[in-house]
Amino acid sequence: MIITGTKKWDELLPRSSVQELLQSIDKRLQECQPLSSSDKPGSPGPVLLYGAASENKIAVAALIGDHLKQDVYRVDLSAIVSKYIGETEKNLEKIFSQAADKNWILFFDEADALFGKRAAVKDSHDRYANIEISYLLQRIEQFSNLVLLATNSKEQVAPAILKYFHIMMPFPKKEK
Repeated sequence: MIITGTKKWDELLPRSSVQELLQSIDKRLQECQPLSSSDKPGSPGPVLLYGAASENKIAVAALIGDHLKQDVYRVDLSAIVSKYIGETEKNLEKIFSQAADKNWILFFDEADALFGKRAAVKDSHDRYANIEISYLLQRIEQFSNLVLLATNSKEQVAPAILKYFHIMMPFPKKEK
């Protein structure tokens, strides 16, 4: 589903945070531009939005899309993740291919469901869960558009996976 926003930057984040986030994204995208017409664009790598206020992360994803003049597609994890071996990867491939064709930014909300701490391999289910994570990381690295991932808790994301994020944006808790 394509997401749109109704909020403005100053309703969501301090001005300095907004400027820093957009400058970081613009810089990463610029660094990934092909050097010649025969080169493929590089991957800007994923952006992690973490902390409180999930609706604010969704609104920020929409504003990033507005800034870059690209649609932001919110990936429905319930439609992607499958209990059957190999199906999650097939579903992810369809999403990434469609996003590349339509020049979408991909937004994974509640990303810790996919990028949670890797399980110790005790049986074949654990092994395939780890393969799914590896596949998703590989696919993100091949994707030339921006990928945004949101989670309420950065600690729920596996430490080995955090190194793949070039930009991490914290969302502070709202004062009551």
